[in-house]
Amino acid sequence: MSHPQSYEILIVPEFTDEKAPGTEGAGGDATGSSVRGAAAKGSDGGGPGAAIRSAVVTATGETGETGYPRYAGEGMVADIDPRTQSVEGLLIDGSELAYGLAARIAERDRTQRDTDG
Repeated sequence: MSHPQSYEILIVPEFTDEKAPGTEGAGGDATGSSVRGAAAKGSDGGGPGAAIRSAVVTATGETGETGYPRYAGEGMVADIDPRTQSVEGLLIDGSELAYGLAARIAERDRTQRDTDG
């Protein structure tokens, strides 16, 4: 399986309302409730859960402590499961993700690459 070479990591506030999307409760797939978050389409969602920070991370070729591929860039180091597109481990400027925040990822658009002119 080929892994994406880069992702955009979005740092978003967690939902605290039990009826908010991704908070199904016990036994559900509660996304956005920890480092793990649902894959995002982009960072322009607006409203609750809008990204407060983002970074483009690229594959380092290493495997992180979680056993997943490691990505790094713009002050973030992340272990990302490419199958589920979940952030399994994350450091931001050398520190763990603060409580109340969640990480989500979006695969980078391959057409955004720079071309030689």
